Amino acid sequence: MVARYLHADRRAFVRSCRREVPSDFPEGQMTAIRFSTIGLFAATLLSAFAFIAVDSAAAEDLYKLCRQLKNDDTIRPYSHELHDGTVKAFKKLFPDANGTLSESELQAEANYRCMNGKVLVCFVGANLPCAKMNASRDNPGADAFCKANPNNEVVPAAATGHDAVYAYKCRNGKAVITGNPWKLDKRGFGKTLWAEVPEH
Repeated sequence: MVARYLHADRRAFVRSCRREVPSDFPEGQMTAIRFSTIGLFAATLLSAFAFIAVDSAAAEDLYKLCRQLKNDDTIRPYSHELHDGTVKAFKKLFPDANGTLSESELQAEANYRCMNGKVLVCFVGANLPCAKMNASRDNPGADAFCKANPNNEVVPAAATGHDAVYAYKCRNGKAVITGNPWKLDKRGFGKTLWAEVPEH
């Protein structure tokens, strides 16, 4: 189907180029335009098939890559080829969620990485950081916020950074750790935020 579409598109493109060239146009330049048209179409054709090949192999390649690398902290964007496994992982992470995420929501929220030879996924949200966490107890953003807001009960994530392991409140102008910190896996990511993407 792709080939038929590209073939029809090529004929329409060549006809449009011919219509735009005056009848008295020099033959040498006309030949150059024809070669340019063919070259442009060939490049488009190669790009289209390359995209199809890469997209269809994305899932297999990521599973294979993770098996080879074992651990890789690179965060990778959503791939539709991993859709079914990603939906299963979402249900595992959020068992009480009503329904599942749409394709556009998956594209916006799903992130992958490799750990222990497995493909893991995380769904980013306002208070669901998929990045590697900042485990430092000292937080300059929280300190600055508390100087301006000496007794606030909550230091917002916008001040601490969404990757902060600890939550803070302000006491007499100083940031104080409060609540329970995020539990981290051995790679430094939020342990409860990531789930394995099953292959089948």
